Amino acid sequence: MTRKSNIETGFDRRTVLKISAGVAVAGLAGALSSSIAQAADGIVALVHTQAAGDNGPVDSMIAKLKQLASEKGLTYRAIYAQDPATYETIFRTLGEAGASVVVSTFNEVAVPIKAVAPDFPDTKWIQLFGDAFEPPMPNVVTVSYDYYLGCYLSGIYAAGVSKTGKLGFIGGISIPPINADFNAFKAGAQSVNPDITATAAFAGSFQDPAKGQEIASQMFSDGIDYIQTDAAATDAGIIAAANEMEGRMVSALDPAQFDLGPKSLIAIVGLDFGASLYNEVTKALGPDFAGGQHVSTGLGTGVIDFKLSPVFTAKGPADIIAKSDKTWPDVEKARAAILDGSLKVPFNTAL
Repeated sequence: MTRKSNIETGFDRRTVLKISAGVAVAGLAGALSSSIAQAADGIVALVHTQAAGDNGPVDSMIAKLKQLASEKGLTYRAIYAQDPATYETIFRTLGEAGASVVVSTFNEVAVPIKAVAPDFPDTKWIQLFGDAFEPPMPNVVTVSYDYYLGCYLSGIYAAGVSKTGKLGFIGGISIPPINADFNAFKAGAQSVNPDITATAAFAGSFQDPAKGQEIASQMFSDGIDYIQTDAAATDAGIIAAANEMEGRMVSALDPAQFDLGPKSLIAIVGLDFGASLYNEVTKALGPDFAGGQHVSTGLGTGVIDFKLSPVFTAKGPADIIAKSDKTWPDVEKARAAILDGSLKVPFNTAL
């Protein structure tokens, strides 16, 4: 994977320091302060804890941040925070620079946001993919995603298109929400056919395509023919393993991945982090911002949905496409039932 600079903006690369154990935090703060000082009034910043170049969440968020900044006449900063020891320093530097909105990602940033946000009450802080703060903080919004509902639909679909009745699930790390995604995927499949088997494995990283390919290759060798991913940049290796033989199917995360597997990537449980960032920052910039809230985002929001790949529909094996066409009405029926409340999918985090 190509490494991106830590601060993905247009200023001189010489001002960028690698965020790593070998670089002093004080030096990082100086580099950030120097670069941010070049900004015009009105900074919106994304601090992402996974690398760009993932054809998925991070790339999507950066693209939407750029779009929003252009539309609003603001300056954007996209900063790759690779080392947890630097999170608080990065947030504090952005607060001192007078950033209007700071967005960050995943549960690991909760503690540093809690430490910094009270010192900068005029900055609005948004944590994407995080738990609610207890107690709430007036200038912080946390956002979670009911991704497990899309995984349930993927399970229904997988049961209809699988030839072997053996399904797989590869997550980045075993954490409660991803465990719930697997359990929902399995439950959806077994609602169609109780004899379906579903096997979960975890790569130990959201940025290890080689490990993803290794796990997926073993799963496919064991007779699994449909894998649901939940592993961000690790997905690339899973898709690569599926591409090695016709009949192997993957449901991944982002539309940008469709072209990576024209005859293997059959669908996505889409979680549009870019759309979520755009929505939440737009609200934060408006007059009706309400901090101290936790936003739960699910089906029917434009952020999460289960979607077929139009590339696979055009290029995939005819027999699988026929099974897909037959199965799709069952997916639509289940989606409607979830949305009207007549179908309750358990959020089960136990493996």
